[in-house]
Amino acid sequence: QVQLVESGGGLVQAGGSLRLSCAVSGRTFSTYTMGWWRQAPGKEREIVAHIGRSGGTTYYTTYVKGRFTISRDNAKNTLYLQMNNLKPEDTAVYYCAARTRSSPTYNPAAYDYWGQGNRVTVSS
Repeated sequence: QVQLVESGGGLVQAGGSLRLSCAVSGRTFSTYTMGWWRQAPGKEREIVAHIGRSGGTTYYTTYVKGRFTISRDNAKNTLYLQMNNLKPEDTAVYYCAARTRSSPTYNPAAYDYWGQGNRVTVSS
């Protein structure tokens, strides 16, 4: 089955930047809607951003819009999340997820494959 491997998380000071990457196995990456999700301690998992199959359709939660950019390179089977001007409230475990259907959804149960999670900690 499809496996997602995340990288790029870590510790950063407020105002700094990180880029998360998600390498996706298989030969059908370009058919997946991809999403970045995050879960902070004591909170439900929430959508951060998602991107359509060809990269033309994107969505961002209001809390990251203007600071984060989701992108994908279908030739490399890789999803990215560029995070700029990070804030302490961005601290969370970030998850890469793939949906095999193209219909947009904010329901995590509708995503078919998930990465292991990658921790981002932003200090004050």
